[in-house]
Amino acid sequence: MNEALHSIAYKDSQGFVTGHFTAMAGPCEVIIETSDQELAEKVTKAIADEAWRIESTFSRYRADNIIYRINNADGEPVEVDAETARLLDFADLCFEVSDGMFDITSGLLGKIWKFDGSSNIPDQKDIDRLLPKIGWEKVSWSNPMLQMPAGMALDFGGIGKEYAVDSAAQLARQITELPILINFGGDIVATAPPASRQHWLIGIEPLALGQNSVPPQVALKHGGVATSGDSKRFLQHKGRVLSHVLNPKTGWPVADAPASVTVLANNCTQAGMLSTLAMLQGPGAEEFLATQEVEHWIQRR
Repeated sequence: MNEALHSIAYKDSQGFVTGHFTAMAGPCEVIIETSDQELAEKVTKAIADEAWRIESTFSRYRADNIIYRINNADGEPVEVDAETARLLDFADLCFEVSDGMFDITSGLLGKIWKFDGSSNIPDQKDIDRLLPKIGWEKVSWSNPMLQMPAGMALDFGGIGKEYAVDSAAQLARQITELPILINFGGDIVATAPPASRQHWLIGIEPLALGQNSVPPQVALKHGGVATSGDSKRFLQHKGRVLSHVLNPKTGWPVADAPASVTVLANNCTQAGMLSTLAMLQGPGAEEFLATQEVEHWIQRR
C-alpha cells in the first residue's frame, strides 16, 4: 500500500468538523459536532488509522498479512490471531444462518465475473472450474487453527468494512463523547445524535437519475447503517439484469436479487449481515427482512 495516500483533508462548517480520507477502495468521512479543531483532528486520525490498519491486515491484495498466509498455505494448517479468529467465527455464523449462501471462500468468482453493465457473461466451463474451490464447509476451523484445501482462498470483503466502521467507532468513544458520524463508503455508524438537531440525516442513493420517487432518507440517532448491492454493478443477459451478488453454490448471480438493500441496526456489522442475507434471498428479500424487526429500504430495478 502506498503510504503517501494516507492523508486527511478537513473542513469546518456550522459547528461541525468533517475529515475526508480514502480507505478500503473508497471515500471515507468523519463528521464531528465540535468547534474544537484539535480534538476533531485527533479523533479523525484515530479513526483513519484504524481503517488503514484493518485494511492492511485483511486485504487480499497484500503479500504480508494473515490473509496472504492463509491463502498461500497450500493446504497446511495456519494459526491465526484473536482478531482474525473473531472474524472467522462471524463468517462461520453467517454461513450457517444463510444455509451456505454467505461464503467467504466465494471471492474467487470475482476473477471471471465483471459487473460492468455489459453483456459479457463468463463461459460455464470457467465457472465449473472454480466451483470445486468454493465452500466454507471444506475448511477446517477450530480456533486458533485453520486448514483450507490448496487452491481455495478467503476474502473478508463481505464483512471487513462494516467491522472496520464499528471498530473505529469504539475507538472514537474512548476519546470523546461528542456526537460522531463515521461513513466508510456507505457503511455508517453514529455514536450519538447531534446536540443541534434530532438526528443525523442520511440519504440512500437512488437507482437512477430521473426516478419519480424521492430517494429515501434515514434518520439515524445512533447505531449502524449498511447497504448491500450496488445499482451501478450489473450485467445484462437475455433481456434480464443480473445482480453482482453471486450464489456460491451455482457460481451465477442470485436470481431476482434486489438492486440494493439498506438496513439500520444496533451496529454496522449487524446491519451489514442482515442486508447481505436479504440480498442472498433474491425474491424473498422483503419477506426475510420483515421478520427481522429492523428498519430497512429495498430498491429493485
